[in-house]
Amino acid sequence: MAKRYPIEPIVSDVLIRPAELAALRSSTVRGTFFVQTWGCQMNEEDSEQMGLYMRQIGFEPAASLREAHVVLLNTCSVRKKPEDKAFSLLGELAPIKAGRPDMVLGVCGCMAQLRADEIRRRAPHVDFVVGTAQIAQIPGLVEEALQRRRFAKRLHLPERKGAVVTDLPVRHVGRKTKLKAFVPIQYGCDKFCTFCIVPTTRGRERSRPTEDIVEEVAKLAAQGTREVTLLGQTVNSYGKNLAEGRVPFSRLLWRLAEVEGLERIRYTSPYPRDFRADLIEAIRDCPKVMEHVHLPLQSGDDDMLRSMRRLYTREGFLSIVDELRRTVPGIGITTDIIVGFPGETQEQFEATLEVVERVRFDGAFMFIYSPRPGTPAAELPQLTYEVKNARLQQLAELQNRVSVEINQTYVDREMEVLVEGPSPKNPTMLQGFSREFKMVHFPGDASLVGMTVIVRAIEARLWGLIAQPVVSPTRRSL
Repeated sequence: MAKRYPIEPIVSDVLIRPAELAALRSSTVRGTFFVQTWGCQMNEEDSEQMGLYMRQIGFEPAASLREAHVVLLNTCSVRKKPEDKAFSLLGELAPIKAGRPDMVLGVCGCMAQLRADEIRRRAPHVDFVVGTAQIAQIPGLVEEALQRRRFAKRLHLPERKGAVVTDLPVRHVGRKTKLKAFVPIQYGCDKFCTFCIVPTTRGRERSRPTEDIVEEVAKLAAQGTREVTLLGQTVNSYGKNLAEGRVPFSRLLWRLAEVEGLERIRYTSPYPRDFRADLIEAIRDCPKVMEHVHLPLQSGDDDMLRSMRRLYTREGFLSIVDELRRTVPGIGITTDIIVGFPGETQEQFEATLEVVERVRFDGAFMFIYSPRPGTPAAELPQLTYEVKNARLQQLAELQNRVSVEINQTYVDREMEVLVEGPSPKNPTMLQGFSREFKMVHFPGDASLVGMTVIVRAIEARLWGLIAQPVVSPTRRSL
């Protein structure tokens, strides 16, 4: 489901020259904006930065897309479905924009980076198209659109290799207090998996300076944030290309653990080959690092992993899981799995089922392979949708059974939960995640929101656990 973010700003990996932005800043409200977001947490973070720039030139969040003066569609190209949704929404917006001459419509993000010409051809009512390296240009493009200038022919989407992670807008300025926050620590990817478009849309891997990350997290914690999730395409390879010298990911975790007021540290997604002993030890020894790892498997067959250009083997993956569970008993482990990759045989699919049964993941994001134009795998002979869908259903049935069985082992166990708010479906129940990333619902009132409580699980569900509080709240978070 698409996420909508008329929200506050963040730091990003594009160079922004303060003097240039200052010329566009406005102290008066000039209109409203709305950002429609598809995709991963990195896309969500880009959307927050777009919100920063719009606020800095005098625009405030709109209550809905149809009411906004400026609409920004932040697109995703990892799978075909979000691209289809983006084109569908562009079609719906055409008559709306025709009747709203004051509306400015921009297409941003990964799909814009890859398919700018097609977007202009299929949606001539779009005012501008902005690739992932050009978020900082949005204020100027909005200004030009407002002056009725068209500049599609002037668009240039540069390679992101040289993007600078410095001199950036400050994320915490004007930002609402959030109990939980995403913090990007790395941009791009160097792995070049054959199914993945990320290196093309976001460029080569770059890490943010350690002190910038620590400063950002400290300011978030001072404003009331109690849990941060560190973001990167291969987050545990952080720190290899820093001017300050190599900074292992585990060292960054320990630095952030020193931040006063911060209670929890999570991260996503680590890459199996880069999962080192020092990271496992940090999970075991650092109280602020949560006992949960999202470790993408993708396939349980070595030939498939080679075809995907995943730089690990089935046995290598299993050895990491074994070491995690030996060192951190009770750790929660979730994963990503692709079914129906080009050339996948029934036997190779069954090898994936075998790994799922052996590892017993707490949960999994399971996907049918979707060809991404421009990737090597898209050029290979494709399996039929019927075969891919049947395999997905079989995998989901297995994983759902395993998830329920694992959740059942939590019944009568005490867990620490950070209370996020009432359950959307039952306002008499509160909800939050345990350290192991289990969703937990339990009775309580709104005064507990933002607190850390100890609960005892009494019932297992596929989505998580029903519990009862057993200890008074330990800390006030907001």
